[in-house]
Amino acid sequence: MIRSITIRVPATSANIGPGFDVVGLSLSLHLTLNITVNDNDARLPPAITYTGEGADEVPLDPYKNLTTRVCLYVLRCHNIPSFPSHLAVHSHNEIPFGRGLGSSGAAVIAGVLLANVLANLNLSTSRMLDFALMVERHPDNVTAALVGGFVGSYLRELNDDAQALLPEYPPDAGEEWGMEPPQPPEGIGHYVRFGWAESIKAVAIIPRFELSTAKARDVLPQSYSRKDLVFNLQRLAVLTTALSRTPPDPGLVYDAMQDRVHQPYRKALIPGLPEVTSRLTPTTHPGLLGICLSGAGPTILALATEGFEKIAGDAAAIFGEKGIEVDWKLLEICGGSSIEENGIEVWKAL
Repeated sequence: MIRSITIRVPATSANIGPGFDVVGLSLSLHLTLNITVNDNDARLPPAITYTGEGADEVPLDPYKNLTTRVCLYVLRCHNIPSFPSHLAVHSHNEIPFGRGLGSSGAAVIAGVLLANVLANLNLSTSRMLDFALMVERHPDNVTAALVGGFVGSYLRELNDDAQALLPEYPPDAGEEWGMEPPQPPEGIGHYVRFGWAESIKAVAIIPRFELSTAKARDVLPQSYSRKDLVFNLQRLAVLTTALSRTPPDPGLVYDAMQDRVHQPYRKALIPGLPEVTSRLTPTTHPGLLGICLSGAGPTILALATEGFEKIAGDAAAIFGEKGIEVDWKLLEICGGSSIEENGIEVWKAL
């Protein structure tokens, strides 16, 4: 019997201004996996193909590809030593790499979902999040990618032996390597889904250069003043409700999306960031609610109810003054991940 499976995982934007490492938003770009499994006695290794964003840099070796490595980690945690035979995975990716739109988080969630459906594990949403957080230790992105919408999350404090555990396969790794991975603790991540006003859309202004999360984190300080922390906490407390109100209040949202924890320190890595986030306001651009760095950047996320083209065009012009070309996309805030088998939806986050 041939199984035909489709997995869809959305892009995400983290932080949304003051919510550094706390809030995330799912966006209508997707990583889509089309999978076939042929129950056949002849044993063949997995076949991986890839199109779309990042196709020229994604490894097609199942022991190096992030999604299949995560899948194998979850399978082995359930005493399943190897991929099923005659497994073929075709990925089509709409999420740009290294732009602050959650491409790695989407790949991790896709791997967890792939293992869950291949082995009929029937994992709860909470348990799937545990496995994802053993690999991707920032709950804002992976939580939004899994459950969808506008979410706040936190990571339970763990001891040193429960840190990120996805093994780096050595160059000569084969099926026998890494057969006994450690199990993730229960209940690593916790989240709540906030409301979201249907009229609010996201304009993603995407510079044509990559910025690694590691590099963007390296510029952040080890400690902050009480004044700056209170500044962010006050605004985050308002923002999570302000974005759910209809109609949204532009002045309230714009002020609540200000940040002193990460964006000021990343401006040297993203020429044009200070100018875009200060020169585009609800007064100069009717319909604009707020503007911020998406995740670690370099993408800028503008939340708006109208005037999308002018917002994007003027942001592009500011980046152009710095010699940086950009693309832009108008995105919806969308639902979370889903799995279909033989055309029937078999899992979706509730």
